[in-house]
Amino acid sequence: MNTNQIIIITVISVLAMLVSAALYLLQRSRKRRPESFDLMEGHEFELYCAELLRKCGFQDVEVTRGSGDYGIDVLAEKDGITYAIQCKCYTAPVGVKAVQEAYAGRDYYDRMVGAVLTNQYFTQPAMEAARKLKILLWDRGYLESMAEE
Repeated sequence: MNTNQIIIITVISVLAMLVSAALYLLQRSRKRRPESFDLMEGHEFELYCAELLRKCGFQDVEVTRGSGDYGIDVLAEKDGITYAIQCKCYTAPVGVKAVQEAYAGRDYYDRMVGAVLTNQYFTQPAMEAARKLKILLWDRGYLESMAEE
């Protein structure tokens, strides 16, 4: 390999690293920027989630009444499967309590599936509880993918 080839390979490697670093920084900055749903209050977020579910093919979507809803904010159905959904618009990771509410509410409303839908991510204990209690966890990534559809 001659000197020119080594220089070309080095320049290409450096450019590839710079492009990779730029893409990484761009992706990080996008994640830090709040989305419109991050700025919503609780009930507004529940209505937003209900509308997203409708757009994604869920039927019979109903937002439950505020108090005495047994931890469930939205009831819906898709492909013959009934859902009881707890919506959480938080500024920090969602913990076990939301999973417990979805679990109790699923049974109270006699639904097949319980889920927690949030603009954040879940704590490790919440993920472990959800796995044990068979509750779906729909995190920020899932919410963003629903919004893109």
